[in-house]
Formats: sequence, C-alpha cells, structure tokens
Amino acid sequence: MCSIMGFEETKLSPKEIRPYFDRTLSRGPDMSHLEAAGRGMLCFHRLSIMDLSEDGMQPFRLHGSAVVCNGELYGFRPVRERLMHLGYSFTGRSDCEILLPLWEQYGTDMFAMLDAEFALILYDAETDSFVAARDPIGIRPLYYGEDADGHTVFASEPKNLVDLCAAIHPFPPGHYWKGGRFIRYADPAAVDSPLSAPLPEICAGIRTRLIEGVRKRLDADAPLGFLLSGGLDSSLVCAIAAKLLPHRIRTFAIGMDKDAIDLKYARRAADYIGALHTEVIMTKDQVIEALPEVVRLLGTWDITTIRASMGMYLCCKAIHETTDIRVLLTGEISDELFGYKYTDYAPSPEAFQEEAAKRLRELHAYDVLRADRCISVNSLEARVPFGDLAFVRYVMSIDPALKVNTYGCGKYLLRQAFAGDHLLPDAILWRQKAAFSDAVGHSMVDDLKAYAESLYTDEEYEKKRQAYTYCPPFTKESLLYRELFERFYPGQAAMIPDFWMPNKAWEGCDVNDPSARVLANYGASGD
Repeated sequence: MCSIMGFEETKLSPKEIRPYFDRTLSRGPDMSHLEAAGRGMLCFHRLSIMDLSEDGMQPFRLHGSAVVCNGELYGFRPVRERLMHLGYSFTGRSDCEILLPLWEQYGTDMFAMLDAEFALILYDAETDSFVAARDPIGIRPLYYGEDADGHTVFASEPKNLVDLCAAIHPFPPGHYWKGGRFIRYADPAAVDSPLSAPLPEICAGIRTRLIEGVRKRLDADAPLGFLLSGGLDSSLVCAIAAKLLPHRIRTFAIGMDKDAIDLKYARRAADYIGALHTEVIMTKDQVIEALPEVVRLLGTWDITTIRASMGMYLCCKAIHETTDIRVLLTGEISDELFGYKYTDYAPSPEAFQEEAAKRLRELHAYDVLRADRCISVNSLEARVPFGDLAFVRYVMSIDPALKVNTYGCGKYLLRQAFAGDHLLPDAILWRQKAAFSDAVGHSMVDDLKAYAESLYTDEEYEKKRQAYTYCPPFTKESLLYRELFERFYPGQAAMIPDFWMPNKAWEGCDVNDPSARVLANYGASGD
C-alpha cells in the first residue's frame, strides 16, 4: 500500500504541502518524494512491495511526463517484455514502471487494458495536463476536491484533503479524469448477456478463476500473510494459497476474550491446511479505546463498516507490531457476488442481480474501504483475490437464477466449486458463516451499543440526531459514530452514500440493525 497526492496546479511549496500529505504516511513509511510536475505537484509515500530497491521509487518519469500510482499490476512482466521490444528500457523491476510507456502507446485506452487494482495520477508533458484514474472496483482508494483557487487536488484518503478542499468526493471506480471530466472506462457490474450452462461447468469456471486470482496475488518481493476468519471466503483463499506456495503460510485470526465464534473454526482450517496460525485476542476496553481512531482512519459513519473494522484494525495492528509481514490476502468481495444472508429474501433472480450490481458499484465505500484503511494504517498492503476482474466479471455474468439461494445453502455455487478438492474440512466448506462483526464475538456489538447508550439520554439523542439532515442517525450507536466522524471530517458526510443495510423493500429485510443476527434466517450460522 502506498499514498499518493497530486495537485493540478498549486502555489504551495513542498514544505507547505507536506503536513497534508503526511497524514497518510503510514501507508508508505519507507520513502517519500514530492516533485513538481508542470504547474502542479506529485507526491508519493512508498511501501516497498515490488522491487525493494530505490529503483522502485516514484514518481516515475519518461520524456518529461510523470506518474504516481498506488497499485498492483498483475501479469506486468510479459507487458514489460513487449514494451522493451518497442524500444523502452526500465531502471528497476517495479510493476508500475510500465505505466508511462503504456500511456505513450495507448493513452487513456490503457486503463481498460490493465489487470490491476490501482489509483494513479499522471502528468502528461505533451499536453501539460493531468490525468487520474481508479481501478474498476475501487480497491485502491482515491479522493478529490478543489482548493481555494479552484484547482483539482487528488489524494489517497480524504484526511489528506481536510482543510484543503471545501468538499471532498470519492473518485468513482472504473473512471478516469481528464480535462476536468470523468469518463467511465469499465463497469464490472454490467452484464451484456447472462451465462447459462450446466451447473458443473459453471462451478468449474468459478474454481479456475478463483485459483488464478489467488495465484496472481502471491507475487510479492515482501513477506505475505493471510487473514483467516474461519468462514468460507478467507478459508478458501488460505487453502488455495497453501496448495500453491512451497512453504507454510502464516494466518491470523482475531476474537473477543469471550464468545469469539470463529476462532475455533479458523484454528480448524489452519490446522487442516498446515498453516502457521496466530490468534489475537481483544477485550471490551480495547474496542472502546480504539473506536475514535478507527472512525478517524476509516472516514465513515456507517455502522456496519465501523463494527467490522474493530477486529480487523486490532488484528492488523498486532501483525504490524509483531511480524515482518507486508502483504495480507483477505476474503472480501465474495458476499457481493454470491449473496448475503439478506439476499435469500430477494423476490426474484432479477432483484438478486440488481442488488449484487448495486453492492459491487458501492463496494469502495464499505467493505473495500474497511479492508484498505485497517490494513494500510498499519503499513501493510491488502490484496483481494475475490476482486480479481476476470473472476468478478464471470460470476456477475452467471444467470442469477443459478445464484439465488434455492439450494438451502448460501453461496452454494462457490462451495460446490471446491467440493471435490477437499481443500477444507466439510465443516468449514459448508458452514453458514456468521457476520464478521458478530463472529469476533457477539459481545463486541453489544458492548458498542451499551457504550453509546451510556453517552446519551433519550432526550439528548433525539435533539442531537435532528441536527443531521443527510442520512440522519437512527440509533444512539449511529449517533456516536456520526459525531466522531464530524470531529475528524466536518461537513463531509456525503462521502458515504448511505447506511449499509439490507434492502428494506424486500419482505423480511425491514430491520433497524445491519447485523445478520436480526434476520429470521440467521439460524445456526452463529454457532
């Protein structure tokens, strides 16, 4: 994970810019550069992952143009070979060094060609102008705003832009910005025609693409680790990696000091695949103490995102403090593709598909945001195999009638795809996973609710919540989160589109809490 910042035009000196940029120094603590580009500035904090030498330091420059990129470009070596045949030479072995040659060859068409998760800011010397772009899902963060002189400023996180831009906006995934306009170059949620095929063929396609998605993300010059919750998604990622790598993988799980549902399942999965496994235990006091910092690092007021971040943040903090690991593979993005507990209530396959597309397009504001911030604030890089573009596009294209839960088992296609491999015990492969924020311990959510309850009388709650017209808080817990958010990001609530909640328009989903625990079909998944 790195941090980038770019000024289309600025009167500020590097010394004046540095305090804003250093708010995200934890994203890239290894080396920093701030360099003039045209009338503007490009800034880069580096976390060394590919090519650990100084040859991998950015901005990269070519014929007067320059680029900074927070990204991983998969399959870059064959592309570099082709570019070398065209006469380009490369200083180091960094994946991102191919970007400027690609820009010279293809211009904005290059963005759709990248198999990558990335956010970049590019200065084009030929036109004396800036271009910015973000990957199709928004796995790598990028924000923008206008400074007091009306010039656009880009940054990895909104905290870089507080007090610099009046309004801060998330850069839309799958778009590039050029000439002051956003242009969509990719939408992985869009499907031209559904894929209908026999179930074994569909499952084989899922299996092949997920394995390849994991394989790509094992390429790093820095040590790898794996977050293992004990549920299906992270367990599959770990099991596949354990088969692909020649050495034992290192896995990490976190849970409350009491009632941590998933720790036993994570341990069982780790033992089965032969991982070097570490358990991190957190307490109620640690959760309450960390809450303001978690809201600050996230830049959100959403209940689900904050709850689910508590364990992830504390787990990654422990990894950063006690190991040399720099890259973490995680299990995010499976739920959006294969369904949540609440999508069992989808009234039709078409409604299921529409919900999946909506969730996928908004992921950058919720689960992807959570994983990025909790990991990067601890100077680690997140990689998300379920976010592999070929995998996402394939699963989104599957006829939704095959994806809805008519099997009596959520995520049936994903489970069935790996049923014959025996990569995991059946007790893990076919277990209905608990929601992450509950799986670390039901008591954690209860503790957060009780803490919020202790801060406001009913009268204070009602008065304070009415001060917010945009997505007003609807519980004392949500008011607490909103007040913490406004402390760090005053007036920027519109960065988040809404509360992450089940689709209230569906029967069985009109609930007042985002936890799957409140749904009638939660059943034994929390056991």
